[in-house]
Amino acid sequence: MGSAPCSGKGRGVGGLQELGCMPWKVSKQKGNEEGAASGPEREEGTGERRDAVVPAATPPPPAIYHEKQRRELCALHALNNVFQDGAAFTRDALQEIYQRLSPSTLVTPHKKSMLGNGNYDVNVIMAALQTRGFEAVWWDKRRDVGSIALPNVTGFILNVPSNLRWGPLRLPLKRQHWIGVREVGGVYYNLDSKLRSPHAIGTADDLRKFLRHQLRGKNCELLLVVPEEVEVHQTWRSDAS
Repeated sequence: MGSAPCSGKGRGVGGLQELGCMPWKVSKQKGNEEGAASGPEREEGTGERRDAVVPAATPPPPAIYHEKQRRELCALHALNNVFQDGAAFTRDALQEIYQRLSPSTLVTPHKKSMLGNGNYDVNVIMAALQTRGFEAVWWDKRRDVGSIALPNVTGFILNVPSNLRWGPLRLPLKRQHWIGVREVGGVYYNLDSKLRSPHAIGTADDLRKFLRHQLRGKNCELLLVVPEEVEVHQTWRSDAS
């Protein structure tokens, strides 16, 4: 049987001691005094002082900005996720770019974006990047991603087929969807705005495997987001001379 708990109700310190219980404050002070009297530990046989080893603090995980899907603004979310800044681009800024683009400059026809609901194409993304001194390099899928000089690339934007949803229901239809990928704290992350949270891809080798897998799919395109000078000198290529 376990011992019955000691109750101090109606008893003084002496009563507690008679029952074999010591008041918490007295016990705590006694322990502190004993620790203070003992001083630092010393190596046995040497008399040298041995300081206590304090374990190194674990660094906190890096903060990752992950913008979630709203309307058909996946291009906006992909841009902000690549730049890790929710204020990098706004819907109004992308809408203004869309409205000023001339049809003669379009790589592909625009979707219906007149109401500012999103669904922007690659032309808007390219023009938006240029406002911040960056360029989008359209990756030739005939080349292997092993030739990408990853340290010179700020991030990646992929255009992939994605299931349409009506509320919680997944429809048997697909539409092209923009997703952002970049490195944060030494780890590459899939920052797809349709994900509940960032998905860790892993190392540079893991990233190359991820990109190869995506590019094997039908209707998938890859953009490299690079600073202007990297695009000018083609240093996004590891085989650049």
